[in-house]
Amino acid sequence: MTGAGAGGARLRRAGDRGWLIECPGHRPAELALAIRAASWSAELREVVPAATTVLVVAEHAAAMERLAGRLTRLLDAAAAAVGDGGDRGDGGDGGDGVRSGPRAAARTVVIPVRYDGADLDAVAARAGLTRAEAVRRHTAGRHTVAFFGFAPGFAYLDGLPEPLRLPRLDSPRARVPAGVVAIAGNQTVVYPGGTPGGWHQIGVTTTRLWDVDATPPNRLAIGDRVVFEAVGP
Repeated sequence: MTGAGAGGARLRRAGDRGWLIECPGHRPAELALAIRAASWSAELREVVPAATTVLVVAEHAAAMERLAGRLTRLLDAAAAAVGDGGDRGDGGDGGDGVRSGPRAAARTVVIPVRYDGADLDAVAARAGLTRAEAVRRHTAGRHTVAFFGFAPGFAYLDGLPEPLRLPRLDSPRARVPAGVVAIAGNQTVVYPGGTPGGWHQIGVTTTRLWDVDATPPNRLAIGDRVVFEAVGP
C-alpha cells in the first residue's frame, strides 16, 4: 500500500511490519514524538525519524492496515493543527488514541563549548561576521535533536542560524576526536569520536554525550533542545 496524506506526506510499505512516512510537510522529529505519544504506541516496535522520513515498525504484521489508518489520521490531525495556527487538541485522544493536546515539555541540555575550532575563522569570514558574532549567532540558535545516524551517538541538531549555514567541506578529515562541535547545512553535530568528518569545526566540548558504559549510553534524545554555552579556555 502506498498513499498520499496530508501536508504532502506519503506512506510507503517497508517490509512486512514497517511503514515509511515521507514527510516533506512535517518535521520528522516532531512527527515521531507525536506517534510515540499516541495511546497505541505500545503496539509499535520502533519509531525512527531521519532527515525527511519516519520509519514506524509494528510488533506484528497483522496490525499493518490498522496502523496505516492510525498514521493517516494522525497526519491529518497534524496538518489541521498547522492550518489552524497551532495545537487544536485539549488533551483528548479524538477517539483514535491520538493525544492531540500538548505533550510534556522537551528536555533542555546545556553543552559548554570552547569556541576555538579549526574552521571558526573561515566560517565567520564566509558568513560576513566577526569571530565573536559567529559565536553569538551559534549560541543563540534554537537547536533541537532531529535524528541520529552515521555512527552511534551521532545526533543531528536542527536550528543553525541562517548566516552560518554552509555546505560541507570539499575534503573531509579522516578522523575527528570526540567532543568536536561542527556545523554544516542547517545543523550542528557533536562528534562522538573516531569517525571521519566533513563538517566545519567551530569548537570543542568536554561534555560526554555518548558513553557505551552508561545506561542509556546516549545522553540526548529526539526532540531535546540543546543550548550551546560559550566558555573560556
